[in-house]
Amino acid sequence: MAVSFQTVAEWAAKFGRESARAIRRRSRGSLADKWHLDEMVVAIKGKKYWLWRAVDADGHVLDALIQSRRDKTAALRLMRKLLKGQCVAPRVMITDKLRSYNVARREIMPSVEHRSHKGLNNRAENSHRAVRRRERGMIRFKSAAQCQRFISIHGPIANLFHLQRKKTTPAEHRKL
Repeated sequence: MAVSFQTVAEWAAKFGRESARAIRRRSRGSLADKWHLDEMVVAIKGKKYWLWRAVDADGHVLDALIQSRRDKTAALRLMRKLLKGQCVAPRVMITDKLRSYNVARREIMPSVEHRSHKGLNNRAENSHRAVRRRERGMIRFKSAAQCQRFISIHGPIANLFHLQRKKTTPAEHRKL
């Protein structure tokens, strides 16, 4: 039996949000207390949008948000969404050199330790691969709303297939 691309897209549109919500609910308490935050540019119909993403220390996507700005208010919006979804503040927050993160963190979570360094934030940079892959193929996003739907569904579902490589030896990994 062959399943077409259109069928999968219709299933994702119909069941994706519900599945992602159930997955988030199940995995809420098991995430690490170190957040990596990053942003990347996404071009939609010739206009720049910023995809803000938060990843925990194990590489699980906590949340993602598409916005037209890259300033303090955008960073505040991301952090509020993260705190609402995770229900607990992180111990450490790692970002790139964008100063908006530090300003927003001081306002919302002043007790959280902040580390700002280009090399430390590779975990968040790697989580952008799915969006880059979709951009590279000619399956571009048609609107900001479509991009937000894709990233909000893709993150929790991708977390299901994320292997804990740190916790298994190479021999155990091959047995999986």
